[in-house]
Amino acid sequence: MISFNQVEKYYGDTLALSIPQLTLEAGIYWIQGENGAGKTTCLKMLAGLLPFKGQVLLDDHIDSRKAPIAYRKKVNYAVAEPLYPEFLTGHELIQLYLDTKGPGPYAVEELARTLGAGSYLQTPVGTYSSGMLKKLSLLLAFLGNPSLILLDEPLITLDVATVAAMYGLISRMHATGVSFMITTHQALSEEGLLLTGTLQVAHKTMVRL
Repeated sequence: MISFNQVEKYYGDTLALSIPQLTLEAGIYWIQGENGAGKTTCLKMLAGLLPFKGQVLLDDHIDSRKAPIAYRKKVNYAVAEPLYPEFLTGHELIQLYLDTKGPGPYAVEELARTLGAGSYLQTPVGTYSSGMLKKLSLLLAFLGNPSLILLDEPLITLDVATVAAMYGLISRMHATGVSFMITTHQALSEEGLLLTGTLQVAHKTMVRL
């Protein structure tokens, strides 16, 4: 579960997003909205990457502002266009994440095989294509023991087989209690992913449809 209470995000004096009160039970949520509506801003706030006013509470007791370390250990985030230090290998990035997040229920080898990323993780990320970077970012998002995984435009640059594999991972992790918030302009397949609900970001707020 995640709840918003009097959440406001300003850029300077300009209000970007206001969520007075919203509580979401554990589930898989599709966040919709036009370009520039504030979807990525919302995810970055939830990921602990942007400061804001108000309160975001995870699992009824972890406050993102009062307990930022505990909160961020339970929230994983895959950005829309991943960018990593080019001299590091995928394996080195994975090890860095594991050192931070701790081990989880899925072995790295299993995730890499499922997402089709196993063949290139020993090479520097500067040699990766956009699709390879996207697969790595998804793999990193599935590490550890998160309560919430945020996926920003996860479908772009992915082939059909990897999208199906990602849907499978999301469904399996959700069955163990992990929640997902996903932004995408592409329709999420109802056949591949059973959604709990849809959220709309518009007019500088987010509501459940």
